Amino acid sequence: MLELVGVRHRYAARVVLDLERFAIPPGALIAMVGPNGSGKSTLLRLLALLERPTEGEVRLDGRAVSGGPARVRPGTVARRSVTLVEQRPILLQGTVRDNLGFGLRARGMRRDEVNRVTEDVAARLGVTPLLERRRHELSEGEVQRVAVARALAVEPQVLLLDEPVSSADRAAAQTLYAALREERRRRPLAICLASHQLEDAYRWADDVRALAEGKLSPVTPENLFRVELPLTGAGDLKHVRVGTIEIAAMTDKTGPAILAVPPTDILVSREPLASSARNVFRGRVIRLARQRAGAVHVTVDVGVELVAVVTEEAAHDLQLTPGGPVVLAFKASAVRVF
Repeated sequence: MLELVGVRHRYAARVVLDLERFAIPPGALIAMVGPNGSGKSTLLRLLALLERPTEGEVRLDGRAVSGGPARVRPGTVARRSVTLVEQRPILLQGTVRDNLGFGLRARGMRRDEVNRVTEDVAARLGVTPLLERRRHELSEGEVQRVAVARALAVEPQVLLLDEPVSSADRAAAQTLYAALREERRRRPLAICLASHQLEDAYRWADDVRALAEGKLSPVTPENLFRVELPLTGAGDLKHVRVGTIEIAAMTDKTGPAILAVPPTDILVSREPLASSARNVFRGRVIRLARQRAGAVHVTVDVGVELVAVVTEEAAHDLQLTPGGPVVLAFKASAVRVF
């Protein structure tokens, strides 16, 4: 178990991360989502033992390995247990083969064994054709894949990934995710990644956590629901049961899918309005949260919880209060289907 406990991390006087606890259990598949500046990269660097928290500590299997009252410094065993691949990884001089074998050679592995592991991990990550190339001969997406392969070669307990497919095309991204799934089948491995790709986060991870202004947020970036899409005629609306309600969506997809309803596409009113919206639900306000200046996140129970975003002025005009009645409406075309 890798975890942050009681962490408040500052750059100068600014608090950039404030977490009572953030844990990565053994074998976990965690995706961190959130806007730029929310603290995702800082969180990963603390977990990777590349920075020591200003307050609090990093623990590995219950033992402090960084920070804490005694200002513990990471030891070799802890550092070898956790590996971070940053969004713009740096490759060492030499070929891709040299890079993949670097960590293995540093740990005293024999040359023939280094070559065997290097060939094996290159095949799993689909970078075998790149083995004799150098950094300037690689695309940014290829550099990311090589960096992940280099990290996996040393078999860490925890793999941390910062936007691992930000420079990859769709096919390369799927190759990487497939390789990570295979790696977890092959041996115990916990993975935590930061991603702006909401679709990938929800399709790939078992546990999706949202970070906002350095804190874990109860409000995810969108309303997301795992569903089973029925078979209908091309171009027909699909009515999909989510909790006790049915959501109308425009899609030709069938089978397992994820519905996403952007909070900014949900219209909030006190009474139903005449409109073309196919999704209209009555409910009661559960909570109001101000995530940023001028914007209010309204969580409403309509049979399931839906989050809408309105302006401060609209929240005042509608007299929104916890427990108060409200109507939510959104078009079928606003529902994204993954």
